[in-house]
Amino acid sequence: MRRITIAPTFQAWRTAARGLLAAEAEPRALLWEEADDDQPALPGLVHEAAGAKGAAARVPRAFLELAEAGACHSDPERWALLYRVLWRITHGEPRLMEVAMDPDVHRMLAMEKAVRRDVHKTKAFVRFRAVELEVGTHYVAWFEPDHRTLERSAPFFAERFASMSWSILTPRRCAHWDGEDLWFSPGVPRSAAPTEDALEGLWRTYYASVFNPARMKPKAMRAEMPLRYWRNLPEAELIQGLMRDAPARVRRMIEEQG
Repeated sequence: MRRITIAPTFQAWRTAARGLLAAEAEPRALLWEEADDDQPALPGLVHEAAGAKGAAARVPRAFLELAEAGACHSDPERWALLYRVLWRITHGEPRLMEVAMDPDVHRMLAMEKAVRRDVHKTKAFVRFRAVELEVGTHYVAWFEPDHRTLERSAPFFAERFASMSWSILTPRRCAHWDGEDLWFSPGVPRSAAPTEDALEGLWRTYYASVFNPARMKPKAMRAEMPLRYWRNLPEAELIQGLMRDAPARVRRMIEEQG
């Protein structure tokens, strides 16, 4: 069994996979492992594969798109899965990606869906807190995505909050924006994030003012906003009270309209 150690990124896997394909390394003969985000891959393992000679294989765009998303998934078996599918495509099954019910393809599709949902959750539930530094106000958010999706969601915040200086801290990776450049650093523990600031009071006031009790659907709310995200949301402490008072508020709305 040949051990292949890579950084946990799509680019690192693609470099290794190209070399392994050129060397005709069969999937069953490989053991894929990943180095930590802040630790380089072990020398000699990836570079040996990447240095093999041979033309790059042509693969469908559908595979590349799913593989790039799948590389962000937290499943430790994803690298082996991606290489196995790549091997099958380049060794007799060029139209494999069209077979959605194939177990490997189905698994890739499921991973892409999970990654896409994780990006959506990050965009929806990140909340920044103001921290005063010598150079000015810096906004910091703590979030715990299920997968390695920060690189995919961070550009959204860079565009939406372009005039702010901010950081999004997660256990695996951190994203930073200084108004011009977006860059990443290793993850940090939750204790590194600030806990509360004056902006939270404004956000709670806003949330309470836009809350519509007539449209409240508790099951749908919990499905869209799982309880584990609530501790990071300043409005979370209002939700139970708003839900409890919703029936009475609806009755008052009906009476006022009548």
